[in-house]
Amino acid sequence: MTESYESVTVEIKDHVAQVTLIGPGKGNAMGPAFWSELPQVFAALDADRDVRAIVLTGSGKNFSYGLDLAAMGGTMTPMLAEGALARPRADFHRELQRMQGAITAVADCRTPTIAAIQGWCIGGGVDLISAVDIRYASADAKFSVREVKLAIVADVGSLARLPLILSDGHLRELALTGKDIDAARAEKIGLVNDVYTDAEACLAAAHATAAEIAANPPLTVAGVKDVLDEQRTDRVAASLRYVAAWNSAFLASKDLLEGIGAIMGKRTPKFTGE
Repeated sequence: MTESYESVTVEIKDHVAQVTLIGPGKGNAMGPAFWSELPQVFAALDADRDVRAIVLTGSGKNFSYGLDLAAMGGTMTPMLAEGALARPRADFHRELQRMQGAITAVADCRTPTIAAIQGWCIGGGVDLISAVDIRYASADAKFSVREVKLAIVADVGSLARLPLILSDGHLRELALTGKDIDAARAEKIGLVNDVYTDAEACLAAAHATAAEIAANPPLTVAGVKDVLDEQRTDRVAASLRYVAAWNSAFLASKDLLEGIGAIMGKRTPKFTGE
């Protein structure tokens, strides 16, 4: 069985669903279709009793470049107007909560989810993999919590969920520098479980684990996941609420415009703290 959306494809075989990011932005960047479709996809998989495990991966050479700035830039434009008052900030807050909800739909899915990550996994890509249960990487995978380099506090899930995955120092190093790390480093700090020689081997390993999970009694598996998730649900929800309010108040800045302009112009930004 295969289902198609604009941003992903869904294939179901032998109780395992494979959700593949397909863009349409370059590098499977996350544009309007992604944020609208992801909750639909995972709600449908959650309701499908025949699906006992989910493998999440990206098409082509990369997992995801993260937020599609060109396609989603309009979300922030009204709030960036000088002297923007409550209405554009409230509208942005609502849109941000909707985007948070797309990633939360993955985390809240009662079906265990395994990410197979190849190539770049940047920004929103890290938000997404932080919401799954198990993460595998190919040797060429590279990760970056890059929002700080755009003068953005990461607000869709990384800062809420990575504290439950990484040690505090490792997380702060990634989030405060925006640096890139390779697969070996990601494995060493616990961001991924294992590293495989290439994307094909990584995906095969994800499917092998999915098959192991699918062979177990489904109600018991759901119970294990539910009990584990209960320990983090309230903490993550509180963090998401806080960062949504924080960014709605403080995101608009000259540095944000400079960060986006530098990315688009492929130049080094000059931040002034304004």
